[in-house]
Amino acid sequence: MRKSNAKHEPAKDSSGAPAAYLSADERRAVGKALRDATPRAAHGDWKSPKDRRDPVELLREANEGRIAELIPLRFSRMAQSPFAFYRGAAAIMAADLASTPTSGLRVQACGDAHLMNFGGFATPERNIFFDINDFDETLPAPWEWDVKRLAASIVIAARHIELPDSAGAKAATESVCSYRERMADYASMRALDVWYDRIDLDRVLKVLPSGAEVERVRQRVEQARRKSLPESLFPKLVEHFGSAPRIKDAPPLIFHPTAEQAPGVRTGYVEALEGYRKSLPEHIRVLFDRFRLFDLAIKVVGVGSVGTYCALGLFMAADDDPIFLQVKEARKSVLEPYAGKSVHKNHGERVVAGQRLMQAASDIFLGWTRGVIGRDYYFRQLRDAKISAIPEDWDLTTLKEFGKLCAWALARAHARSGDPARIAGYMGSNTTFDDAVCEFAVEYADQNLRDYRGFVKAIREGRIPVASED
Repeated sequence: MRKSNAKHEPAKDSSGAPAAYLSADERRAVGKALRDATPRAAHGDWKSPKDRRDPVELLREANEGRIAELIPLRFSRMAQSPFAFYRGAAAIMAADLASTPTSGLRVQACGDAHLMNFGGFATPERNIFFDINDFDETLPAPWEWDVKRLAASIVIAARHIELPDSAGAKAATESVCSYRERMADYASMRALDVWYDRIDLDRVLKVLPSGAEVERVRQRVEQARRKSLPESLFPKLVEHFGSAPRIKDAPPLIFHPTAEQAPGVRTGYVEALEGYRKSLPEHIRVLFDRFRLFDLAIKVVGVGSVGTYCALGLFMAADDDPIFLQVKEARKSVLEPYAGKSVHKNHGERVVAGQRLMQAASDIFLGWTRGVIGRDYYFRQLRDAKISAIPEDWDLTTLKEFGKLCAWALARAHARSGDPARIAGYMGSNTTFDDAVCEFAVEYADQNLRDYRGFVKAIREGRIPVASED
């Protein structure tokens, strides 16, 4: 696939001049015409290319620069199930998606749009929104890649909770249908209405299938609010040495880095913190300047992120006024070899810019910096009423409704950076595209299972190290 460094700029014609104005109907027609080169049914086929790279080697390549002691923990988490493996294998699927057909339309892509990377969180106004919540791999890329990763994750999740393949296929199809129909809605909306659109708690509750589901979601929201309060987080994560608060060590998941692991520890991360501070909007700097860094510890998070330099920072404005900021290493996106390099020189800035473009509302402390040895990082608040999915508790109805919510959020995010009229015109009003992506999702779920089995075999043969979290 042709690489591109395209920014989100106004369209131009072949002479470089701004392109002529096109109505929404004309843009839909442009999108529909793209089917001539890439029929919608072409998205339905997945066959492993003859030159497909060894998935185990791709995973090993992704270990470069990670904390060596944590790599066995990363692989241990991936080995738990085909679903866990899929969550940690974004690099494998990115390479596979690069060989699949696309319409040629690009958006700010999530890059890792599996259903566990969607959920609820508190906005700066303290409302609860449903949206994408992970942007480590975000980059301008074909919109189809996100849709296919989401659909495949639904089929794999259905198998994980022991639903029949027919149920997983139905849930994936309904999710893609939701994406297509929501995109058609965005195509007919005013630009500002698209930008202001939100999937708030009230809208989520309205689409839930039963009163029991409504009550369960309300309870989860209330629980998440309580857990994110300082009086809940502080005693769980902090202990005192004399009068100084310090993050509790709980190895191997939380521990204080050595000077070799974090060279900035000797200077108190002064340079990196100043870089982060400068990345904040001016009015947020005024708030951030009330706080001082008291402690920082490595904190293992997720599946694919294990081994990267992710940390937890304790900041205090007063003895009873703490905040916890999560500091995550930002590496190059797994999409970069196939979609083109980021226009941002700092990968932390790439993540922040992509998140602000795709999310309806973002954390006020979202910012980026570069460490003393050249690693890029981004900052955000820890557990700001974050509500994550628990698929083990689901039945088919819950899986279907959650998949449709994820597709809605994805369509809204893509409509902000891409042209919803062109994308909607390409997909059309019938189920041809839905059925094709469902076919791909089922076939790719089979591919993921083959890759997982090869991965487990490599562990048994001693070619991949694993370690227990106990």
